[in-house]
Amino acid sequence: MTDPTALARPLRSVLYIPASKERALEKARGLACDAIIFDLEDAVAVGEKANARSLLGETLKSGGYGSRMKIVRINGFDSAWGEDDARAVALMDADAVLLPKVETVAQLDALAAITGELPIWAMMETPRGMLNAAAIAAHPKMQGFVMGTNDLAKELNTRFRADRLPMMAGLGLCLLAARAEGIAAIDGVYNAFKDDEGLRTECEQGRDMGFDGKTLIHPAQLAIANECFAPSVVEIDLARRQIEAFEAAEAAGEGVAVVDGKIVENLHIVTANRILAQVSAIAEMA
Repeated sequence: MTDPTALARPLRSVLYIPASKERALEKARGLACDAIIFDLEDAVAVGEKANARSLLGETLKSGGYGSRMKIVRINGFDSAWGEDDARAVALMDADAVLLPKVETVAQLDALAAITGELPIWAMMETPRGMLNAAAIAAHPKMQGFVMGTNDLAKELNTRFRADRLPMMAGLGLCLLAARAEGIAAIDGVYNAFKDDEGLRTECEQGRDMGFDGKTLIHPAQLAIANECFAPSVVEIDLARRQIEAFEAAEAAGEGVAVVDGKIVENLHIVTANRILAQVSAIAEMA
């Protein structure tokens, strides 16, 4: 059984930062994000790949990112830069390495052979990746999934829908795999960074589904993601009352309690403890 506090580390907001942009790297030190994906892949032009790799190494060495989780997205091993990226990240002050377009366990083994004990995160963004999600999540170095919804939409040949119905099967498969193995699951980006209402709707949907947070493309999206993926005041109050009632019931020799007219069992207490652990973790980051 997964430790109820295992996923308590806040990952509400996971912001992409181009590793080639010195100003963006500096600004990120003061942003209210829970994690940063330092991008060596899509956000970096071909002619800047080597320079970005060097700049990122020096930037992370100088520190200043506080409690923010530092994840480096490398180029795939099917590119001219992937293996060099992996060797460089193995020497960086990073918390994890993120591999794009993961489809097989063999890809993870190849990366781990270079990066050693560094935790691995996987971009889940292709149909084959979705179908192999369970095996990918079970890899011993795997720590988290990041949904690549733009690429997935392209691969599926879907039309845009605000409810993301065409992608539900893939999103659900990855969530099931992540939860089975006790790893993090981060929802894909929302492209219209000036559309606060649309972002909030998609964040709420992702949180309702069970994602831990949202990948973001612009700092203007941080506040909404942090709010939507944090426990609400109502959830916190209910969690505390459930724990109190359940402890009282146990003391009286009873196996269940009743809160707001609803049965409270041990499984509800696991969730309540997870909520309160997340609240404490968020407070420590502030």
